[in-house]
Amino acid sequence: MAAIQAARLLSRRNYVLPGQLLITELFFEVPKNYARPEAGTLKLFGRSVRKNERPITPFSAAELASKEKLPYLAYLEGGPGFGNRGPQNHALTQVALNRGYQVLYLDYRGTGLSTPINADSVLSQGDPKAQADYLKLFRATNIVRDLEAVRLCLTEDFDEEKKAWSIFGQSFGGFVSLTYLSKYPQSLREAFLTGGLAPVKRTADEVYAATYKKLIERNAAYYKKYPDDIASVRRIAEHIQSQTKTPLPSGGNLTVPLFLTLGLAFGGHGGLDEVHSLVLRFATDLDQVGRLTHASLADFEAHISFDTHPIYAILHEAIYNTKRTGGPASNWAAQRVGEALAPFSWLANPATFLRATPPSEPLYFSGEMVYPFHFDGTLGTELGRMREAADILAATAEWDEDLYDEAQLRRNEVPVYAVSYVDDMYVDFELARETAGLVKGIKVRETNGWYHDAVRSKADEVFGVLFRMRDDCID
Repeated sequence: MAAIQAARLLSRRNYVLPGQLLITELFFEVPKNYARPEAGTLKLFGRSVRKNERPITPFSAAELASKEKLPYLAYLEGGPGFGNRGPQNHALTQVALNRGYQVLYLDYRGTGLSTPINADSVLSQGDPKAQADYLKLFRATNIVRDLEAVRLCLTEDFDEEKKAWSIFGQSFGGFVSLTYLSKYPQSLREAFLTGGLAPVKRTADEVYAATYKKLIERNAAYYKKYPDDIASVRRIAEHIQSQTKTPLPSGGNLTVPLFLTLGLAFGGHGGLDEVHSLVLRFATDLDQVGRLTHASLADFEAHISFDTHPIYAILHEAIYNTKRTGGPASNWAAQRVGEALAPFSWLANPATFLRATPPSEPLYFSGEMVYPFHFDGTLGTELGRMREAADILAATAEWDEDLYDEAQLRRNEVPVYAVSYVDDMYVDFELARETAGLVKGIKVRETNGWYHDAVRSKADEVFGVLFRMRDDCID
């Protein structure tokens, strides 16, 4: 990648939170399109955090300056399409502060409090092709450019040896980390990845062929734990199918395929229980009042957040278009691969599937997949308004640049520490292992003891493993 100009710092505001955390709220300005800086700018929002120490005697000016210039650890969130929680709500904060870092939580372009992506902002770009071109600017390559521009801004007056920073990538944040390692390795001191070893060499079709296999295992685990839900899930699906319409509070419509996307939760700790709780609530509604209540439908919508985080839906398959040219278009890969598999053939025609399968056959939930029906108004109008742009992206086989530089990863010199989950439903373990073999010098802890969200649900254990890998020498 070409050299990047530092981001322009627009504002900085400090405040102190209980627990002795000094939070700095930051707004930056960066080019919308780095290849065409004259095309306008975007705003990025982030929060940096460090200890708010109160010594018995005040710090000297030199000591205070040193505290302000602690090495940065930048956290890269999963998704794509999600902003960051507050630093006080993130388990990484105290772990990193105790190890001498200050931490930056930067909302990627289009997410959180950074310049948002929504139907209004996308449609304002012009016709569907212009809309799709705009959305392409929100891929990992430009996220990395933004990070690099912000790094240059924040470390402008740091000593040279402190200008490089560390990164911590969870899930899609790990994908972004591999792009960063590909493009600006000289800017990185070290990289930590959790559930984020992207399938660098694989197409979207190959990715979904692998993740559907794991999804079948997770469905089997669900019905083994909750065997009575075989009947409950089918009863709910048949009720939904029998209705002319089941309006959702946000204005969408609950369909059988949308109901069966609840399996997205199966990849996290407690995910089976989470889905069972909602199935129980729906089944109880049918027992007591013969319909799905407003409160239950609102609870359902809270589990399916694509409409409020549209980048997740509209760019999800694009994260697997790794090559600028030569790779196939994703072409709604999750739909095509899934409907060819017997347990997920409801994707082709749910009414036919329900009629053709016996009541004793469990209905399998889908997982981390985005389908064309997400854009047909079932989730409300937001995604539906971007359907034409989504179709163009699905048909795109030629992109502006490769997401990863495999040659650079093979000669990597940046220390990389990764945790990879054998039972990861979102990032296939075998494909992750393939990628680990590509990155020179990487240290990987492979485990079947945790699921994909362990960085939140098993945080102390995960951080302990990562920092032991960093600190312990293998003689």
